[in-house]
Amino acid sequence: MRENYTTVGDSASAEILIQKSRFIGHAARAETEQQAIEFIDSIKSIHRSATHNCSAYLIGEHDSVQKANDDGEPSGTAGFPMLEVLKKQGLKDTVVVVTRYYGGIKLGSGGLIRAYGKAVSAALSAAGIVERKLHHVMKTSIDYTWLGKLENEIRQSPYPLDHLEYTEGVDLFIHVPVEKEEEFINWINELTNGQAKTSIVTSEFLEFKAL
Repeated sequence: MRENYTTVGDSASAEILIQKSRFIGHAARAETEQQAIEFIDSIKSIHRSATHNCSAYLIGEHDSVQKANDDGEPSGTAGFPMLEVLKKQGLKDTVVVVTRYYGGIKLGSGGLIRAYGKAVSAALSAAGIVERKLHHVMKTSIDYTWLGKLENEIRQSPYPLDHLEYTEGVDLFIHVPVEKEEEFINWINELTNGQAKTSIVTSEFLEFKAL
């Protein structure tokens, strides 16, 4: 399983006007090719009367699935430059569509490439970029006598406290970056004089706004 990657934070659209043509960029997250295709189809359904609905997407840890579609624009002037924007930004699991309503003025190959790239960038900016980081959910089991100190230390630490469960003792569930697992366990042991028991419950991604 991949540990960290960058993708769009939400689905969003943004419109730009170039030489009287409307270019509406749409961006969304897609973790499978089927999701990407469904998103593209949904945009085409909304913009049936558009001159073009060009698309591109990257799917998979190593971009194992990537497609670009010019949808009637001159070959290489729409889908490919759209895909290149995704690659240059290092995005994963992302699908984009640019809807064009022709305004009567031809842009030429260079103009089209710039226009479609600009529309994708606008859509990505509207959607927001996030970094997804793989974390272990660690369970730390302690006696009640350690709760006050340990909870206070964790809440002041960079490790997000998810929740607590009260049984014969107390179980604290904490998100820990996978690369910090050993460091976290050592830290907990130091705080509790080795009285805590810590184990991995599961792993999941947390999202952080990209700078």
